[in-house]
Amino acid sequence: MIEQDTIKLLRECDAGVKMGIDSIEDVLDNVKSDSLKNYLETCRGGHEKLDREIQNLLECYDDEGKDPSAMSKGMSWMKTNAKLMLDNSDATIADLMTDGCNMGVKSLSRYLNQYKAADEQSKDIAKRLISLEDRLAVDIRPYL
Repeated sequence: MIEQDTIKLLRECDAGVKMGIDSIEDVLDNVKSDSLKNYLETCRGGHEKLDREIQNLLECYDDEGKDPSAMSKGMSWMKTNAKLMLDNSDATIADLMTDGCNMGVKSLSRYLNQYKAADEQSKDIAKRLISLEDRLAVDIRPYL
């Protein structure tokens, strides 16, 4: 049970970290403020670091991980582009990123609770990813 919960939690973290990286990359070219761009690039770096850790652990379990669902990626892309077409401002980008961070925190917290038997290393990664998302949402509030 421990191994199965560990793999399942790592897969969800894998999908979540990839979704976070993709979301940041979707908006970066539209950011006007250097400080907001720096926040987003720093956060992307944190996501990429966690992604490498997740990939290393998944390899130990001979698991390929999990990509975000095509539906989730498509809906996120459509929402981002529609909102930016109407208002291509840093406030819109901060709003989109805040929504994404909140969704990430919510779903990762749910998976952390669901896969209670996961090993501590995997739980720590999930908690660090939650913290990263939560911190970004707080840090970009001045741009809302």
